[in-house]
Amino acid sequence: MDFKGFDRPGSAAGDGVRSVKVMIAGGFGTGKTTMVRSVSDIKPLTTEETLTEASADVDHLIGVADKTQTTVSLDFGKIGINDELVLYLFGTPGQERFWFLWNGLFKGALGAVVLVDTRRLASSFRAIEEMERQEVPFVIALNVFPDSPRFPVDEIRDALDIAPDIPVVACDARDRSSSRDVLVALIRHLKDRSAVALEPR
Repeated sequence: MDFKGFDRPGSAAGDGVRSVKVMIAGGFGTGKTTMVRSVSDIKPLTTEETLTEASADVDHLIGVADKTQTTVSLDFGKIGINDELVLYLFGTPGQERFWFLWNGLFKGALGAVVLVDTRRLASSFRAIEEMERQEVPFVIALNVFPDSPRFPVDEIRDALDIAPDIPVVACDARDRSSSRDVLVALIRHLKDRSAVALEPR
């Protein structure tokens, strides 16, 4: 993929290399930390803490009862898409009590991936609302869990109430190639939006 001329916000990472900040967002337990870990070229920074009984009334574990850890600040990783483009990945915390951190994390972000668990669609509503409020372009990544129900994409769009031009892709956040494909889909979406914005009116 040719990224020459991809001159949206982002700082230079070296000769002819663009660096871009990308958010990995979504609800509690949708796989954000897993995606950052699987795809990062470097050892990722994570801020996971063990879930305890003290958080039982705060962290809603419906559908993720086996979850034992949670991100309390952010996850950070880095991936080179090719010789021209490096993505810096910032994973957001999913629980409502940490949403106050989102405003700072979103500053300077060129785009975002919203991870969705089709068993718990409502858990990602808040992330989508935040993308729209902050006008951050995003793609929807359906993280396929073993017991995930399969729905037609049009039904997913209707349920999430997203625009028809927002890409919806299936992925396995545990798999590096699958996670990388999601990031490539996001970059293509950003380039398409850029091209549309530059069209004469």
